[in-house]
Amino acid sequence: MRHITIMDVPFLFTTQKAFSSLLAERIEKKLKTFVITANPEIVMMAKENPAIKENVKRATYVVADGIGIIKASQLLNNPLPERVTGYDTMMQLLPIADKRSYRIFLLGAQQETLEKTENALKNRYSSIQIVGKHHGFFEMTSKHVTDQIMEASPDITFVALGAPRQEEWIARNLSALPNGLYIGVGGSFDVIAGTVKRAPIIFQKLNLEWFYRLVKQPSRWRRMLALPRFAVHILKVKFTRNPL
Repeated sequence: MRHITIMDVPFLFTTQKAFSSLLAERIEKKLKTFVITANPEIVMMAKENPAIKENVKRATYVVADGIGIIKASQLLNNPLPERVTGYDTMMQLLPIADKRSYRIFLLGAQQETLEKTENALKNRYSSIQIVGKHHGFFEMTSKHVTDQIMEASPDITFVALGAPRQEEWIARNLSALPNGLYIGVGGSFDVIAGTVKRAPIIFQKLNLEWFYRLVKQPSRWRRMLALPRFAVHILKVKFTRNPL
């Protein structure tokens, strides 16, 4: 499979639709799969934190969730075809899971949000099998969650703990978990539950979802500081050919 490497992170060369189809095939074959949907913030975290970089290396696939990654690939003359987001991947896998009776585990968010997410999914997909769920407020070293997932034996585990915690949790526990798909989906549960609105279509088409989220959640500004640092590193690679 073709990859485009940006700052030592290998991004899968794929489209949103093709990637969801690939994951569906792997679920059907009961292959263990760890997916990271990475944006510039995660790339910078991996550059500056060896532990996070190691988590990224353990992923089966890393896909470009962030317009900054797409723009960087274009600037480096190795363009990725499009964004592949955690939310869109989840929403494309859910009807497949409903049709094929895949077992789903929901991990993350607040308990109230988790309950609303489960209810929303059951209302939308009449045959969906949600075999377990757990809120996101637990110690990373806790065995309780992994034991619960082992007992439920899901085909898909959607992990909504936020980056980089969700990637750390999957990487830490992957070897002990049953075969299936483990994918970080960030704030997707909040969107499905209706507690947070996704950016309007016009913002999505203009690649300004990050700006919409910043306006709605000003507390994100510290995380957004990674964007200019990422841009500086990409420009250095572009103009000095220095593999930063």
